[in-house]
Amino acid sequence: MVATQEAHATRAAIAVLAEGGNAVDAAVTAGFTLAVTLPRAGNLGGGGFMVIHLAAEKRQVAIDYREKAPRNAHRDMFLDRKGDPDPRLSRHTHLSAGVPGTVRGLALALKRYGTISLRRALQPALELAENGFLVGEDLHQSIHAYAADFQKDQAAREIFLTPAGKAWPVGSRLVQKDLARSLRLLSENGPDAFYLGELANAIVSDMKAQGGLITGDDLAAYRPVERLPVMGRYRNWKIVSMPPPSSGGTHLIQMLNILENFPISDYGHNSANAIHVTTEAMRRAYADRSRYLGDPDFVKVPVNQLVSRDYARRLARRIDHNSATPSTKVTPGLGPLPRPESNETTHFSVIDRNGNAVSNTYTLNFSYGSRIVVPGTGILLNNEMDDFSAKPGTPNAYGLIGGLRNAIEPDKRMLSSMTPTLLFSDNGTVVATGSPGGSRIINIVLQIVCNIVDHDMNVAEATHAPRFHHQWFPDELRIEQGMSDGQVRLLSARGHRIRVAPDIGSTQTVMLHKGIFQGASDPR
Repeated sequence: MVATQEAHATRAAIAVLAEGGNAVDAAVTAGFTLAVTLPRAGNLGGGGFMVIHLAAEKRQVAIDYREKAPRNAHRDMFLDRKGDPDPRLSRHTHLSAGVPGTVRGLALALKRYGTISLRRALQPALELAENGFLVGEDLHQSIHAYAADFQKDQAAREIFLTPAGKAWPVGSRLVQKDLARSLRLLSENGPDAFYLGELANAIVSDMKAQGGLITGDDLAAYRPVERLPVMGRYRNWKIVSMPPPSSGGTHLIQMLNILENFPISDYGHNSANAIHVTTEAMRRAYADRSRYLGDPDFVKVPVNQLVSRDYARRLARRIDHNSATPSTKVTPGLGPLPRPESNETTHFSVIDRNGNAVSNTYTLNFSYGSRIVVPGTGILLNNEMDDFSAKPGTPNAYGLIGGLRNAIEPDKRMLSSMTPTLLFSDNGTVVATGSPGGSRIINIVLQIVCNIVDHDMNVAEATHAPRFHHQWFPDELRIEQGMSDGQVRLLSARGHRIRVAPDIGSTQTVMLHKGIFQGASDPR
């Protein structure tokens, strides 16, 4: 069973499974295919996280292929003359690009845990780039939304816009010859083509010409890291998710630990009581995120303390059942620690016939990243450097406040909210899930977990249910349309500042339950 955000990628992954490939084979194939067919998020020039369940070994691994800051990066590189963050520099210039990790990350997963060749995994992506595919409504609308940005970059303009400067219309064929050539180089020469060879040279040349920081040494030195997943239990389910530099797994488990102190199932799905308590858990977890999370290769992240059940009980006792706690009165709860201190993403999930599972989230950060293409390659540059704290205490593009632990340093991985997650019930059920959504990702995955565990929903019901989000600051409870007006009034009466939000997330969830596969791709 495969769930991705785009049909060509799903079909490509299913074909690999039909040939006898495993979940990792299918996931890597989907990842490369999405770089062609979902260019706003699928990528060669970005990075992400993969969580794998190896059924025969009964163990899970996490692969961190998050981007890294170039070696010439420095803490104040995005500040203007007044010392304030300059969003243009951190989002829409060559300076905004971190050293990409996707190619080495997917190749590592395939080499260690897959069964097919890299050439086979790349085949669908190469064919779709070379021969093109029909533009659908979703792709047309996303290109149209950023046409003005594509106009500013010649290489991007030549790919995504017609000669008249318009988004390719629905039903036209999008051909990406330069990207096909890049994929062919990867197929013939492996990931070294990207990090040491011709593609590396093209990236470095473009960086030198446009004032970027990524050097040949940065690319040559990049390595993904295999890490131990963060794990917890919720009710009778085991939760396995991504550790730092993702904040997702840590705070997902922290919030589930808080919720275990409340009868969420008895409250009823999306009741005022359930939303109130969950929102208060979100508020406290995101406050902790602002202070304690960062790249574990640079700072000591107190994961064990944050996912401690004793700590969760302490936080749960601070929740007032009848009144929202103003965020100004919620501070990071562990106290001082010793020194040293996208919204447009995409997710895909796979489970194979043997019970192996993959949950993968990867991104360029913004939709189409910086909207800059490396000439001659078809590769979009990420703008992940904006995920660092350009100035500690100042919100980033998603309103998230970061601290010194996520300050810019050479070779450091920027903090992320991506939350690829696996669930295992005591009766043998396996679930793989995750979502795009920038700062909202952790809360989106939290609600999928609660919908399945607390409210006994199947994956389609869990996916379709209306969602809500709170991230400490700004102090507002964002809700999707579809929530009961009565429940909204009850929440307002408790002091929650309500804001109706556009669609929250795009989950891709698969389940294996008693030999039966279920899958749901989010209609959002």
